[in-house]
Amino acid sequence: MIDQMTVLSFAHFVQGPAAAQYLADLGADVVTVEPPGGSWERRVGSGGIRLAGRSVTFLSVNRNKRSIVVDLKHPDALTVLRPLIERADVLLENYRDGALDRLGLGYEAVRAIKPDIIYASASGWGSRGPMAGRPGVDLLVQARTGLVDVTGNRPTAAGTPVVDHHGAALLAMGVLAAYARKLTTGAGTRVESSLLGAGLDLQAESLALYFSGRRTAADLARPDELACWSIDAPYGVYRLRDASVVIAVHGAVDELGDALGSPVLAAYDQQARRAKRDEYTAAVAEVLGAMTYSEVAERLGPRGFWFERVAGYDDVRTDPQVAAEGLLAEFDVDGEPATVLRHPVRYDGELPGIRTAPAELGEHTREVLRAAGFSAAEVDGFLAAGVVA
Repeated sequence: MIDQMTVLSFAHFVQGPAAAQYLADLGADVVTVEPPGGSWERRVGSGGIRLAGRSVTFLSVNRNKRSIVVDLKHPDALTVLRPLIERADVLLENYRDGALDRLGLGYEAVRAIKPDIIYASASGWGSRGPMAGRPGVDLLVQARTGLVDVTGNRPTAAGTPVVDHHGAALLAMGVLAAYARKLTTGAGTRVESSLLGAGLDLQAESLALYFSGRRTAADLARPDELACWSIDAPYGVYRLRDASVVIAVHGAVDELGDALGSPVLAAYDQQARRAKRDEYTAAVAEVLGAMTYSEVAERLGPRGFWFERVAGYDDVRTDPQVAAEGLLAEFDVDGEPATVLRHPVRYDGELPGIRTAPAELGEHTREVLRAAGFSAAEVDGFLAAGVVA
């Protein structure tokens, strides 16, 4: 898709590496510049979970890339990096604000080397305002953007770092837009994304409804079963005798009581369901709590209601729809299979493949530097001096 794009990635943790992985999946030549000890997600990763000695966090966000090691604090680091920057379309980074400037790799310095560079930065809080430069990670952003407050009836974080991954997708989108501009005008672009923006973007509809609808904090309160403050009951999650089920809004909600065999529910029209939302939700919960999932499916399925069993990760792994879409993939890590999510978008009916497994630390240092025009002797000199590894 974007085979001609070259990306120099100074990224660590999840947001930056995942953004670069999206671009690599689409065919970009992504060269990841790691410090001598390796990036955080390679060295540590989440929960210390490892496979064949490798961090699984690293394995999940670094496929289809090449790895070089450069000590950015070494006085000769820019000598090594300059020809790589000159050949790159994109420099992608998610260092703390000002960190790369101090190393001579800030936007203005890089643009002086490569005037048409696409310089893409991901930060926690953005580059302006009182929070600029402060550490920003997924959970802090979930808290500050209201996501924790609006999730559940008591403050509850999402069960996975959703802001990190949405932020990665937004950063990749920004790079692709800038690349389209470069191909048509020849101009470079300064691209900036933040976890703050991503956390708010995840709530675009909810925020618009809240502010434009002149709602107050009291409007966010709801029964535990309801999934969203702004969507009519019974939209939510309900316990059954043998499982949990979600019920989404459907045009035939007036028929739900008949479908479930409940005259009590059938007595609520739309106006009553809104005016007595909490009472109605409790009644739905009571009816469903006495039923099994198969009973619910038999009653609601033929009538076209939207519902689904709540799955666990073990269910996801064997889900026939997930399998049909080919969304999980495996690759070998020293004889052990690593299971990861594939690029989730199809192009002409196909998902981008896993061309290469995540690289070993510095695996491509010689290869990349030789391609950048350095002689074998020069590369040996850099290695001996500790500029690269």
